[in-house]
Amino acid sequence: MVPEMTACFIFWGETVSKAFLRVSSVDPKFIKRSIRSVSSVSRSNRLWERGIEKLGTNAKRLDHKDWLAPNEVLKIFKSVRDPQMAFDLFQKLVRRKDYKPNEALYTILIEMLASAKKFDAIEELLTRMKMEKCKLSDEFFRHLIKLYANIGKNAVQAVNILYRMPDFHCWPSVRTFNSVLNMLVCAKQYEMVHEVYLSASQLGVAVDTCCFNILIKALCQCGDLDAAFSLLQEAPKQGCRPNATTYATLMHGLCKSGRVSEAFELYERMEREVCYPDTITFNILISGLCKQGSVKQAMDLLHTMKLKGCYPNSGSYQALIYGLLDASDFVEANKLLSLMVSKGIFPSFLSYKMLIDGLCDMDLLRDVDAVLTQMINQGFIPRMGTWMRILESLFRGRTCEDASRPSC
Repeated sequence: MVPEMTACFIFWGETVSKAFLRVSSVDPKFIKRSIRSVSSVSRSNRLWERGIEKLGTNAKRLDHKDWLAPNEVLKIFKSVRDPQMAFDLFQKLVRRKDYKPNEALYTILIEMLASAKKFDAIEELLTRMKMEKCKLSDEFFRHLIKLYANIGKNAVQAVNILYRMPDFHCWPSVRTFNSVLNMLVCAKQYEMVHEVYLSASQLGVAVDTCCFNILIKALCQCGDLDAAFSLLQEAPKQGCRPNATTYATLMHGLCKSGRVSEAFELYERMEREVCYPDTITFNILISGLCKQGSVKQAMDLLHTMKLKGCYPNSGSYQALIYGLLDASDFVEANKLLSLMVSKGIFPSFLSYKMLIDGLCDMDLLRDVDAVLTQMINQGFIPRMGTWMRILESLFRGRTCEDASRPSC
């Protein structure tokens, strides 16, 4: 053997021996973890490849040199179900020089990432959109704000998106602005509501009646009715005329506080200002009357609303039924319930339960049978407590009947 080759083999043997000695000194647990991590990486790669195979030739089109039509790209991404795979495909797509991502593609990606709660990845996409000066619409941002609020449960970030809109050369519409205000009111983030409202002029938003309605709703929920009425006076100064929703919101706040008479004063003012009440307005007043025990007045108001051209709905009748049941007037409640069903309006499960309980207390078993049949026909299944009440009433009636019979 050639001396140089011999020396080479000796050197190689010593190197391998040293390598084995180093490996043998390593903790066996470390080796197992390393093997496991390598296996997991290879497994994930195999899964990614299988995912690409399932997508078929559409996804492989991204590797072709042929020109890609925008609609073809959207079709590829709509067929992807895994958000991470979609994000990886996007990274491959943006390396192409013949395609520039647009709003439609970003919308698909953001919806997928939001459903997987990958909001960090969404932020990466927003940064890219800003750098590329991608043209984005007000509707795009309104949808993004809803994703942050509803799926991400992050009101602060949702508001932040509103503030960042001008950075993308897109100014929010009053509709988007109001949707953020309403989102904050629903989340009871009242301090942020005031902050966002004050930013209207900076964002180039001209507030409208809907905006004032949302603010009044927030103040009513906080119990600050005086401030809510102050806004009612302020609205016309801002060029916003109060509508039926404005008055209905204030009436609801008054009725909730037990100030039903003041709610009716507001109703009269509403008519004087030629703002016609709707069914919701009447339902609020009917419910307010019933809760304070003035069921007869509520029934009269039901007839009045018909004369005003407003037709009662399920909310109108349901409020009256609860009022009659609370007043223990079960016979009238039964008549009203039958009237509802004849009009194709279906009472609630609770209405049936309370009515059956009341009729059982009055030992009106035939009426109980009719109400029970009606209840079952509408798809409601009586619970064990209801059956027990019926049986107790049935046996109580038989016991009284047996006791009244003369002994032989």
